[in-house]
Amino acid sequence: MRDEFARYLTTRYSSIKTTFPGKGRRQWLLLALQEFWRNPFFITAQNLTPQMDIEHILEDDDPLDHIAETGELGILVRTDFSNEDAWNAFTTRLADSEKDLSESLRVSSNEDSQSSAPPAADADGGSISESEEDHPPDHVIKAVDPATEQERTIVAGISNITALRLFNDVDIRPAPSRPVGVKRTNTPHPLVDSNGWQEIYTGPDIWIYDSLSNTDGCARAVSQQSDFYGTATGDSWRARASHLPELQFNKICLGMKIDFGGLDRWDANERRRNLAEPYPTKLGDLA
Repeated sequence: MRDEFARYLTTRYSSIKTTFPGKGRRQWLLLALQEFWRNPFFITAQNLTPQMDIEHILEDDDPLDHIAETGELGILVRTDFSNEDAWNAFTTRLADSEKDLSESLRVSSNEDSQSSAPPAADADGGSISESEEDHPPDHVIKAVDPATEQERTIVAGISNITALRLFNDVDIRPAPSRPVGVKRTNTPHPLVDSNGWQEIYTGPDIWIYDSLSNTDGCARAVSQQSDFYGTATGDSWRARASHLPELQFNKICLGMKIDFGGLDRWDANERRRNLAEPYPTKLGDLA
């Protein structure tokens, strides 16, 4: 967590928990950040004291931890419930692609093991064993299909930024640097640039199955932070179900980055929707 936000939390988090009991870590962090944006000059010279321990904050429970903290690299959230056949076909393609990826990684891992030199011998003549080799993952994306009407109401038709706020933890970072000749945005916004800072999210990657997924077989790939100045946290683009596992693995494990060659090709409609969405300030606004 960014030091500047962590220091603010040490002054306000406990009070927010008391005022809004039972809401969970993610909403408490969001409420604290909303206050932070209203007081952007909180971090002044006299406030830059050594960071206090915030581990107890990060260890607080959240109602959706059972979804967001299960070990997969990403989460596919179903937000449209109008076509069961299309959803089943999508998740079948996703599962098949995960199996193909897992098999490919196992073959590659076996080939690397066979080509490596034999282990050195220890003083007693036995081989020196290394730590157990990591096995390729069987699943890299968890498909979340809410079962009850109440759960479906929470996620039905949600925006990218709402999905991030539900399943990721919020943080801040300095806004991306502005290229020479580019002016600061005329309408400051935390998802882009608010007094030089930007709202970002950490946690598993978010993929969203929406109403368009029923016909195009794609999901929205949601960005946890913007790419370059002028783009926004929560920007998205669409990827086919069969491509999701490889994209997810390459992004997290191999450091692949989707940047469209420096061009702004993210979904403009979804960005506008994110920027227009208010903070969840009332109890029950999220979960």
